[in-house]
Amino acid sequence: MPYAQTKWSLAPLYPACDSPELQNAFDMIEEQVAAFEGARGKLTPDISNEQFMQILRAREEIERAANKLYSFAGLSFAADTQDQTAQTLQARAQQFLAGIENRALFFSLWWKGLDEANAKRLAEASGGYRYYLEALRLFKPHTLTEAEEKIVNTKNVTGATALINLYDSMTNRYAFKLRVDGKTREMTESELYSFRYSPDPKMRAKSYQEQLRVFGNDGAILGQMYQTRVRDWRNEYIEMRKFSSPIAARNLMNDIPDEAVDVLLNAARQNVSIFQRYFKLKARHAGMKKLRRYDIYAPVACSKKTYDFDDAANMVLDSFAAFDPKVADLAKRVFDENRLDSEIRKGKRGGAFCWSVLPDMTPWVLINYQGAAREVATLAHELGHAIHSMLAAHHNTFSFQSSLPLAETASTFAEMTLIDRMLSEEKDEAVRRDILFKQMDDAYATIMRQSYFALFEKQAHEMIEKNASVDELCAAYLDNLKEQFGDSIDLSDEFKWEWVCIPHIYHTPFYVYAYAFGQLLVLSLYQQFKAEGEAFKPKYLKILSAGGSESPAKILAEAGVDIRSAKFWQGGFDVLESLVGTLEKL
Repeated sequence: MPYAQTKWSLAPLYPACDSPELQNAFDMIEEQVAAFEGARGKLTPDISNEQFMQILRAREEIERAANKLYSFAGLSFAADTQDQTAQTLQARAQQFLAGIENRALFFSLWWKGLDEANAKRLAEASGGYRYYLEALRLFKPHTLTEAEEKIVNTKNVTGATALINLYDSMTNRYAFKLRVDGKTREMTESELYSFRYSPDPKMRAKSYQEQLRVFGNDGAILGQMYQTRVRDWRNEYIEMRKFSSPIAARNLMNDIPDEAVDVLLNAARQNVSIFQRYFKLKARHAGMKKLRRYDIYAPVACSKKTYDFDDAANMVLDSFAAFDPKVADLAKRVFDENRLDSEIRKGKRGGAFCWSVLPDMTPWVLINYQGAAREVATLAHELGHAIHSMLAAHHNTFSFQSSLPLAETASTFAEMTLIDRMLSEEKDEAVRRDILFKQMDDAYATIMRQSYFALFEKQAHEMIEKNASVDELCAAYLDNLKEQFGDSIDLSDEFKWEWVCIPHIYHTPFYVYAYAFGQLLVLSLYQQFKAEGEAFKPKYLKILSAGGSESPAKILAEAGVDIRSAKFWQGGFDVLESLVGTLEKL
C-alpha cells in the first residue's frame, strides 16, 4: 500500500480533547498521587529494599500517566497552535501536572538527602532504576527545600512555561507573503523556508528578508521575551540553585562534564576556517564572486528534482533495511500505526520533531513535507529519533529516553545511511553534486551554526545580567555571525534579528550544542562503520539500546569514545575537511 501524507492519530492516547477518557485521566492521576502521599512516613534511612522498590514503582506509574496526559496536550497543540481547545488543554495540563509534581516532590527530596551508605544500598538493589537514582543525587548541591521547590514548580507554569507558550502561539500565527510566479502568496514559515534552497538568488534573498521583516517587526517584544526567559533562568539556576554558570545547569541535566562542552565549543571555534573555505568554494560552483548570507544553502547544480512522499518513505525504509532489517521494521511502525503528521497546514507547528511518550508506545513524528531531497533527509532524521526510542523500550519510564547530547546520534546516523543510498543510486551528476554539497551544508547547519548559537547564548546570558538592551543583543549576534563567516560571505544588517527566530533558545536554553555533539559523534562513528562493516553494527545498536540508562560519557566510553578529548572532536572536523577537499577536486 502506498504511503500518503496524512495527519497523525492521537487516539492511542485519548479519543479527543473533550472525551470522558481524558477527564478520567485527570481523576486517576489525582487518586494515584493521593495514595502515593501515604508513603511519606515510610521513607526512613533503614527502609527495606522491597518497600523502597514498591514506592519507586508507584512513582513511576504516576510518571507514566502524567507523560501520557502531557503528551496528548502538547501534540494536540503542535498539530494546530491556533486551536483554542488545544491551547486551553495545554495550559490546564501544565497547571495540573505542576501541582501533581509538587505533591510527589517529597520522594526525590528525601532521596537526595539520604545518607551515602543507605543510598548506595538501595541504588544497588534497584536494578534498571540505578542510574536514574544516581543521576538524581547529582543535583543534591542544587536542591532547595520542599517549600521552595514547590514554589518554583508552581511559578514556572505562569512564568517561564507560559512565556514559551506565548512565544510559540505568537510566532506560529505569523503569515509570510512572497511573490511567486507573478502572484503574491501567503504562506507558513515552513513553506517560506523552502525558498532558501531555490535556484533563484532573488527568491532566496526574499525568503530570508520576509522572515526577518516579520520577526523584526516584533523584534523588540520577542527580544524582551528572551530577556525575561534568561533572567528567569538566572534567578533559578544561579541565584537559587547556585550553579557556577547558566550553561552548567544544562550540562548537569545532560550529565555531561562542563569541560567536555568547553572542549567541543573550542574545537568548533578553532575549525571555523573549514566552513569559510567551503563557502568560498561553493561560490565558485554557484557561479558567484561571493556568497551572500542568503545563499549559504543555495543548490550548486540547480537540480529541481523532487520526491513523491511514497517514494521518499520507501527510500528511507530501504536505506534502514540495508543497514539492519530490524531498524527498518521499527521505523515502519511509525507509518503503520499512523504516528506521522507530514501535511502542510496553517497553524501547524513548523519544523520537525519526534515525541516519545512511554517506552512501550511507538513515538509520534511531525514533519512538514514538500518533496525536496532535504525533506527526505528530515524524514530519515526524525524516524532515526523514533528508532532510538524504540530500541530502548526495555528500560523503565525514567531511563528509556537518552540525554540530549546522545539524542541526535540515531537521527544523524539515519540521515547519513540515506544519503549514502541516494548517492549510490543517483545517475544524474548534477543531483549527485547537489547531494554532496548538501552534506556539507547540513554539517554547517548542525555543527558550526549550532555551536555559534551556544556561544551567543553564553554571551547573551552574561550581557542580560548586565542589563543589555535588545539592540545590544542584536549587535552581539551580528558580531557572532561575522566571526563565523569571516570574509567568506557578505552579511546584511537585517540578520541582527535572526536570533529571535530560533525557538530552541527560548524553549530549552543551551539545547543547541547537543546538535553539534551528535553530528561530530556520528561522523566519528560513521568512519568506524565504514572501516569495520558488520562488526560495527552491534556496538552501534548497543549505544542506542542504552537509552538514558547510563551517563553519556559511560555509554560512549564502552564504544571507545572519550568526550573530554579534544582529539576526538577534532576527528569529526577532520572528516569535514576531507569532504571539502573532495569537493575542491570536482
